[in-house]
This record gives sequence, C-alpha cells and structure tokens, in this order.
Amino acid sequence: MVCDQPLRWQHQHGASIASCEHFLSPDAADLMFRQAQAWPHWRQHHISLFGRRVAEPRLGIWFADPGVHYRYSGRDCEPLAWPKCLLQLRRLLEASLQQRFNGVLCNRYRDGNDHMGWHSDDEPSLGGQPLIASVSLGAGRDFVLRRKDDHRHKISLHLQHGSLLLMAGTTQQCWQHALPRRRQLTQERINLTFRLLG
Repeated sequence: MVCDQPLRWQHQHGASIASCEHFLSPDAADLMFRQAQAWPHWRQHHISLFGRRVAEPRLGIWFADPGVHYRYSGRDCEPLAWPKCLLQLRRLLEASLQQRFNGVLCNRYRDGNDHMGWHSDDEPSLGGQPLIASVSLGAGRDFVLRRKDDHRHKISLHLQHGSLLLMAGTTQQCWQHALPRRRQLTQERINLTFRLLG
C-alpha cells in the first residue's frame, strides 16, 4: 500500500515539516479516494468567525475513537465511527511514524473555490507540540505556511494525490497554514488529517 520513500524533514524558524510525495501507491490512493467520495457523512459545517456564524468553504467529517470530541472555531465535532479503510490507513501511519492517533479530520474541497484560510492547529486538546499527519487525495493543491510573527517568512508546497505531509514540533505555535483558493481548478481534493487529542 505504501511506497518505500524516506521522509524529507525541513526545519525553519520553529517549523518542523516533512513530506513524502508517494506515501500511498497510485492504486491505493485511487481506491482510498473513491471510498472517501462515497462516505454519506459529508456536510458543510458552520464556524464562529469574528463573532459571526459562517459556512465553511468545504465539506467535512470528524472520525474518531468513542468519546473523542474535537472543538475548534466554536464548533464541537461529534465523533463518527471509523470506516474500515481509514482504520487501515491509521494503522499504517501509526506503524510508519511510531505515533498514535485517535481522530482524523476529513476535508473535501469540491473544486478550487473551496479552500482553507490561515489558521494553526493549536487547540489545547492537541497538546503543545502535536504531530499532524495529512494525507492528500485527488487534485494537487498548493499548501502554504507563514510565520505568525513575520508573514514574509513563507513555505509553499504542492501536495499531490497520495502524498503525506507531517507538521511537528513547534510548527503550530509559530506558524499558520492555509490552502488557497484556485478558481480555475475544477477537480476535487480530499484531505485526511490524523491527530491525537488528549
């Protein structure tokens, strides 16, 4: 299921990130993408932003172990039971990274108009230095990071179908990340971000 490719870590001004372009084999990535597209739980959720209730510009699902609730931007995510294919991917990641995960936030970007604004995954339930493991499926998209204290410091990555991105250490404390809008893109992307909540 996994291509044998070493992780390439880069450390910059408090960011510790690594990527693996072909973490999933093409066949495994294609299968996972089709299975994820068929999940009946996709919903457009609303969050609290600057005191206003706004619709997220994407669809989302939270799968997690029983009792593992995730709260961000004023929204409480009730855990849904893990699909079999996600449990297999979770075990694969845990074995490869020697890291336990108990939840996965799934985001579905229907086309290039769906996006993710600047933010950090710095909720207290994730701990001070969380390891976020992000698997990309479908259309390649640009993923950008910027330092919180100096937006001139940026890192840009192009995440392809079947790739893995890791954010670790003080990345969430020192940096923000985003998935910018790409209006000309018509294909969809699904992103699976595995995390451990305390």
